[in-house]
This record gives sequence, structure tokens and C-alpha cells, in this order.
Amino acid sequence: MTEYPSFDLAGQVALVTGAARGLGRAISLALAHAGADVALGFREKATGVELAAQIESMGRRALPLQMDVMRLDQIFRALEQTEAFFGKIDILVNNAGGGFTNLAADVSESEFDATLTLNVKSTFFASQAAAKIMARYGGGKIINMSSQAAFAALPTESVYCASKAAISQLTKCLAVEWGPQNITVNAVAPTFIATPGTEEQLSDPAFRTDVIERIAGLHRIGEPMDVAGAVIFLASPAAALITGHTILIDGGWTAR
Repeated sequence: MTEYPSFDLAGQVALVTGAARGLGRAISLALAHAGADVALGFREKATGVELAAQIESMGRRALPLQMDVMRLDQIFRALEQTEAFFGKIDILVNNAGGGFTNLAADVSESEFDATLTLNVKSTFFASQAAAKIMARYGGGKIINMSSQAAFAALPTESVYCASKAAISQLTKCLAVEWGPQNITVNAVAPTFIATPGTEEQLSDPAFRTDVIERIAGLHRIGEPMDVAGAVIFLASPAAALITGHTILIDGGWTAR
């Protein structure tokens, strides 16, 4: 008899970058709820005490890590510490990222470089380090954070859009290379989600109304757990045959 799909992550070890708030926090809690132990990457490790305690109260192990993804040394050290503490790494969620708002004609070199480093360079090298560890333990799951901005042009966010499009293409390339090692690589691409990072934009009534209108299918602002659910699916045995794919979580924005 064919087994039914399983979404259980019991016994799995996950590392989430940018875990302090918003999507990273929600994803970390959802992974723990699904049964995984969770390593938590923070730009400032001290900010992770409360989240780690909440995960431990769920009966899971938690490991707060100093992990500023703008620094490769901290990326590599965090992966090493995760393996040393838990004995393996099964799931990597490359959540850390961000951008800025500026007309393309006015973008500075420093803005461009910082965005590509934060969104693309960090994802590549964290994935590289994790894949080497995963290969030693029979495989794993890597889940990257793309965006609807990879598929829809957003004025004043040209560099951010380009960086997120790069994530979706990188996801395909890594999936092809690492498939033989039983490592799947996928991405999620959210629309505007109600997080501390979008709070200022969404507090503008005109902007909020426009966003809700563009989310054509559902006409509501997304919540962090809307994204976390897709991450849990991709991390689970139920998604064993899915790799190289980006799941849009955009309420129908790009369907128009």
C-alpha cells in the first residue's frame, strides 16, 4: 500500500536565518510545531533568548546563533555550530533578506552591493555550506526566500526585484546539482506580508488599499504563517519529489 503524505518533521534539525522577527520567527515556530529542533540565526544573538525559550516550551531543542548573513565567517561558523550541537542538519531556511526603495536612476553602488550581498550572496554560501553537511548525512532540504518581486515589476525596487529573481534561478541550478545527493532546493515567493519590515509601507492607507486590490484572488494582506505553511510543506516528506521550484504565495497578485 502506498503511504499517505507525511508533514511530520519529528527528529529533523532545521536552521533558520533571520529568525528574530516576522517571517523568520513564524517559520521557526512552525518548524518546531511540526516536530523539528531549530537552530536560530540572529544578527545579534542576544535577541534570540525569548524565541529559543518559546521553542523549548514546545518540547523541542533550540540553539540561538550569532549569524549576521552579511559576514561569511558568521555564516560558516553558524552551520558548523549547528552540526556540532545537533549532530546533523536536515533543513536550511534562507530567510534573511531585505532591500531599499529608490528610483533606478538614483541607486548608489553601495545600495546595489548591499542588496545583492544580503539576498543572493548570503543565500548561496549558506546553501553551499549546508549542502556539504547534508551530503554527509544522506540528504536534506534547502528552502530559499524569493518574492513575488521576482515575477512582477515593483517601481522603485528594481535591485530588490532583480535579487529575488536571482534567488529563483539559483534555486533551480542548485536543485539540479545537488539532486544526486538527495538534497532538494526550493523557494517560496510571498506577496506583501504583515511584518515589522512592511509595517511602515502598509500603514499608508493609499498604499495598503492598492496592495489589497492587487492581491487579486483574496484581497487581503498575508500573515507570516501563510508563508510558514508552505515552508513546512517543502521541508516535509510530502514534498519529496519537488525540487527546483518556487511557490508563489501572493494571493493571486501575479495571476492578473
